[in-house]
Amino acid sequence: MNVRQVAVVTKPKQAQVAHVANELLRWFKGKNIEASLDPESAAKAELTVVVGGDGTLLAAARLLGDRQIPILAINHGGLGFLTEVTLEEMYPAIERVLAGQFITEHRMMMDIDVSRANKQLAHYRALNDIVINKGTLSRMIELESRVDGQYVSKFRADGLIVATPTGSTAYNLSAGGPIIFPTMSAMIITPICSHTLTNRPIVLPPGVKVEIMLRSGQDDVRLTVDGQVGLKLEMNDQITVEKSNVAVKLVAPADKNYFDVLRGKLKWG
Repeated sequence: MNVRQVAVVTKPKQAQVAHVANELLRWFKGKNIEASLDPESAAKAELTVVVGGDGTLLAAARLLGDRQIPILAINHGGLGFLTEVTLEEMYPAIERVLAGQFITEHRMMMDIDVSRANKQLAHYRALNDIVINKGTLSRMIELESRVDGQYVSKFRADGLIVATPTGSTAYNLSAGGPIIFPTMSAMIITPICSHTLTNRPIVLPPGVKVEIMLRSGQDDVRLTVDGQVGLKLEMNDQITVEKSNVAVKLVAPADKNYFDVLRGKLKWG
């Protein structure tokens, strides 16, 4: 992999992570590779190295926008389903990636449009998921869902998740949704604490359009995208979710595989 410029994405306010990032910059300099913590450097970089948890990687994917260059993720956070490489493996892993000994995984993203009174209110892109949920009040919310214009159900629940395969091991998993192999293209609709016990998660093909309408009028209902951005919803707001034409490119050393990650994170035997 011919790399001359690298964008390093991290959480600079965390002293330990900042120290690792600065050491990484010096290491790249020793390799005659220009590396920078400046977010604007992503516009010219050939590789992004993320040092942090899954949330940092989600922020990096949003930073890259339509120009999705390969991302190598180093786990310096919590559970870390996305950040597969440990801190101890960081330098050997980067060496192998620079030497071309790596695999590239294309991870599906979703495009989200929010409309109010037939006017577009906001646009987002998600790598993990979108979550529509209620605030502090204990009352359930009512969400009407359609797929390609076909009526699916009216969910009375604490909320609803629409997840990608990458996001299937995030909130979706906690809410009882299935694990989907991350390089697949699919969308998962998972209700959160549904009032009707037969409302179960459903896996949809990638080419469909998912429409969700908020049918309840309580004050505090929010849409959250990848757990980081979003907005407050009002009654009859419509959320449209489709597969994005942009995919995230995650790179990892060739000796890494997804089942190793699942066994390690979920304590499988």
